[in-house]
Amino acid sequence: MAVTGRPREFDRDAALEAAMLLFWRKGFAATSMNDLCDAMGVRSPSLYAAFGSKEELYLEAMEHYVQTQGAVWNKLAEGETGRAGVENLLIAGSEILPKSRPTPAGCMAMLAAVGDEWPASVVRVVRKVRLAVLDLLRARLETAMAEGELPASADIDGLSRFYLGVFQGMAIQARDGATKAELRGVVEAAMAAWPGA
Repeated sequence: MAVTGRPREFDRDAALEAAMLLFWRKGFAATSMNDLCDAMGVRSPSLYAAFGSKEELYLEAMEHYVQTQGAVWNKLAEGETGRAGVENLLIAGSEILPKSRPTPAGCMAMLAAVGDEWPASVVRVVRKVRLAVLDLLRARLETAMAEGELPASADIDGLSRFYLGVFQGMAIQARDGATKAELRGVVEAAMAAWPGA
């Protein structure tokens, strides 16, 4: 007679990290539950018990991504000027976005939920993350305007969206194989567009 026992314990944090990396690399739709179980080292009953559905796991993985990988956005606050902060962010992006480290290329938050196959709850969360980043850029540029670095006539919303678009484009290019040097060229071109540069 077979002996049944308690399911094997697993490290929830390590499993979540593995799920985040898999979702980051493959996206939501292309990642199957079997893929997740294999990557996380768990059986499906344990996965469902610990994380609920694939959708709930993705949302938790995105939050984990923001907490563990989102520090690049802190670069906006570094530097004595708004221009320096934006440049620091883009330079950091040129360093971390290419496939040159153990994580997938690109930015999970920038590359996520751009197709129609995503569940509405995932689209809402990813949009919220991207809008929060846009708000960070906007706040940094508003400070630059208040301090006289940018003219009062500067289009803060347009500039914020432009520099976010540059970062998003760098994430896509990194996913397509762009090197650090190639992305650094993008940074230089983007900074040449700074008002008054």
